[in-house]
Amino acid sequence: MRRKNRSAAIREYPITPVGADRVSLGPGFLRTLLETVRTKTIPHVRERCATEGRFDNFLIAGGEKPGPVRGLMPFDDSDVYKLVEGASRSLVDFPDPVLAETIKTGQEPDGYLTTWFTVDPGHPPAPWAGDSGKRWAGEAGSHELYNSGHLFEAAAAHFRATGKRTLLDVALKNADLLVGSFGPGKLAVPPGHQIVEQGLVSLYRITENRAYLDLARFFIYLRGRRDGRESYGEYAQDHLPAARQRAVVGHAVRAVYFYAGMTDVAALTGDRSLLRASFRLWRDLVRSKLYLTGGLGARREREAVGGRFELPNRTAYCETCAAIGSVAWNRRLFLLTGDGRYYDLIEGTLYNCLLAGLGLDGTSFFYVNPLEADGDFAFNQGARERSPWFDCPCCATNLVRFLPSLPGLVYASEKDRLHVNLFAPGSARLEAAGTPVTVDQETDYPWGGSVRLTINPERPARFTVRLRIPGWTGPSFLPGGLYAFPDEPPRPPLLTLNGRDLRCPVAGGYAEIKREWRAGDAVEIDLALAPRRVVADPRVAADRGRAALTCGPLVYCVEGIDHGGSLDGLSLPAGVELELVRRADERGGGRAITARVPDGNGGTRSLFAVPYYAWANRGPGPMKVWLPRR
Repeated sequence: MRRKNRSAAIREYPITPVGADRVSLGPGFLRTLLETVRTKTIPHVRERCATEGRFDNFLIAGGEKPGPVRGLMPFDDSDVYKLVEGASRSLVDFPDPVLAETIKTGQEPDGYLTTWFTVDPGHPPAPWAGDSGKRWAGEAGSHELYNSGHLFEAAAAHFRATGKRTLLDVALKNADLLVGSFGPGKLAVPPGHQIVEQGLVSLYRITENRAYLDLARFFIYLRGRRDGRESYGEYAQDHLPAARQRAVVGHAVRAVYFYAGMTDVAALTGDRSLLRASFRLWRDLVRSKLYLTGGLGARREREAVGGRFELPNRTAYCETCAAIGSVAWNRRLFLLTGDGRYYDLIEGTLYNCLLAGLGLDGTSFFYVNPLEADGDFAFNQGARERSPWFDCPCCATNLVRFLPSLPGLVYASEKDRLHVNLFAPGSARLEAAGTPVTVDQETDYPWGGSVRLTINPERPARFTVRLRIPGWTGPSFLPGGLYAFPDEPPRPPLLTLNGRDLRCPVAGGYAEIKREWRAGDAVEIDLALAPRRVVADPRVAADRGRAALTCGPLVYCVEGIDHGGSLDGLSLPAGVELELVRRADERGGGRAITARVPDGNGGTRSLFAVPYYAWANRGPGPMKVWLPRR
């Protein structure tokens, strides 16, 4: 590794995630999903990257192939990096040495790496990328630093998975160029599209080179500070200094990537002003700008977050990439605080908006995820249905990048505390109070609410198991109070320890069980999973007088294909008896919600609702999450 720079003390997140390499998922929803990604999605994305010249661009930049750069976007390189990151986390047969060497070929001698700029800097793939011919001069749209950020994340994942330095050395050479080019007295240009901040932190964690963390902090602090440069404005969160920002604004993906990087820098440097800003921004999001599905981004224009309570359904943007960025940010906030509200939002986003971005076949995608469709409106980059690819395929490759990391979200550890954050069958190897512990989890979640945990310490040891009590078991579906349950709640969750009823304190959304644990000790929780109606805060005009359906962590929707092609007249009034029924589903199970609802003529008609993540897998057609209450 590089020589370490320890000029100042560095802090860390107090809670440590249990890595995906230490978690083995058993048969069930998440493992079925990951198998689909490994066997179908990753090969599909690799083929599309090859067909559209993503790999060739590195060879062209390196002079090993003739021709102009191929592609339409200045960030096409990032698709290759995201593919490498996801493949590394999936431990599939690639990325292989050839692919890593291909990337290396496109790197200039001093470490610079953005292929379109190397090939022909005066003619970028997109007109908004800038054509000054100078590195980073058009950073507002050139995505040079965005490409670097994804390179760093891919290299870190590849190195951790394989132990090989081929791609890591490419990334470090590029990072060293950035350190030498940006900073006080050098270039003071913030990234046009954030993620390099997170990537620099990932390289810092591997090398302990303080210069990488310092540069991430420098980029965070450039936001909102003019110093003679042109501002990117609210669109790129450049309207105010980071520590003074209070409202989630601008391009939704840029925003959550920025907040995740801000939280990293705050956690590792102890910067309280950035911490306060991150918490303020989160409160603004969950109290006024968050969709029921966990999606964010109300405006198609500029892919932006809207104003307070501006949450239209049919024209909602809710980009898949923004959902992924939201999970990344909330995970960091949890690692700082241990507060279950952040995992409530992670879970709600994951099972709804995020997974809606991937078709059940594993090879079709949504770029945007509206909460209503009429079958004609072209909401999906000019299409009315799922697509195998896009001109801008960032969401498809981001799903490949993110989904293989899911096992690493299930557990976390903290000195003498073991956190159980998500429910999924399988086993995990971790440590609590200095003792190796194996945790075995049995559950049919999200289709069933029964969870059994068997705790197996290597030797008897005293520590605390923190078991998350999902927020949807309480009065609201998501944190922030925007979406409440108006009807009588089901019974509260039941806990047992070794078959006996258990009463224990609940703090921060977690049941805390502190005791001396012995091999074979078993904790069970019954979450009383049942269909429930939910209503929105009346300030959300788009949902006023309407209700939606949820069951456990899942949001449900109705589709025209199940209702004679039309959803006209379908309502969801109070007092309707809701029934959960089995339904075939490619993701390891499946449940639908059925009911008899008024037909408007004094009779009743059938309502059939499916999980929102599964909509539009049977062709385009009408869909609604929210239905009139009368």
